[in-house]
Amino acid sequence: MSVTLLIPVLDEAKALPALVEHLAQLEPSPDEVLLVDGGSSDATCDIACAAGWRVLETERGRARQINAGVAAATSDMVCVLHADTQPPRDLVAVIAQTLADKRTALAGFTTVLRGPEKTRWGTSFHNWIKTWYAPLLLRPHLFFKGVRLLFGDHAMFFRAADFLAAGGCDPGTPVMEEADLCIRMAEYGRVRLIPRVIYTSDRRVAEWGALKANWIYFKVGLMWAFGARERLADHYPDVR
Repeated sequence: MSVTLLIPVLDEAKALPALVEHLAQLEPSPDEVLLVDGGSSDATCDIACAAGWRVLETERGRARQINAGVAAATSDMVCVLHADTQPPRDLVAVIAQTLADKRTALAGFTTVLRGPEKTRWGTSFHNWIKTWYAPLLLRPHLFFKGVRLLFGDHAMFFRAADFLAAGGCDPGTPVMEEADLCIRMAEYGRVRLIPRVIYTSDRRVAEWGALKANWIYFKVGLMWAFGARERLADHYPDVR
């Protein structure tokens, strides 16, 4: 089975060179790296093209960009990566091995937030335990069916056919679109957090501070759970 790495971006020229380097070291290599740009005004697309990646330009919005990317992907399996992520070297093999289990519909890596100065162990732990307590509190009927709530930092991956059959990400959900996808994919099997680490930039925590960042994560999660989805972006500002 083949794997597409899908990278939805907006103005990520600062982060992309490191990701280009990391993806070049993957063993085995993905069948396709597809960058879906939502209207960048910097050198994002130029960097991707120079790396030999396929570039797709579409309407801004992570849900729309992910939907467009999966629809255009040429592979059986898709992994959605953040531009500021450092994947493990055997990323592709782990994806293929995990999805070889037909009972698994969607999975993600265990995230550790790391920056040039420190590793954010406290926030990383909260992100880990949140994948368990969030569905237990908010969707207990799905929790006991094996559903965990995953987020963008987890480098979520799935079969393209299942994603399309589930209707993809909700374009009306500007934030938490990945958690929403977990609910949609529950019909097709388990949603799992696998015990393999993936590193992601701590830039939000560095910008906001740990207490504020965790409060924002918690508040936005509650707003999503209780249906205030149109206002989520107002409480989750971009950090570049």
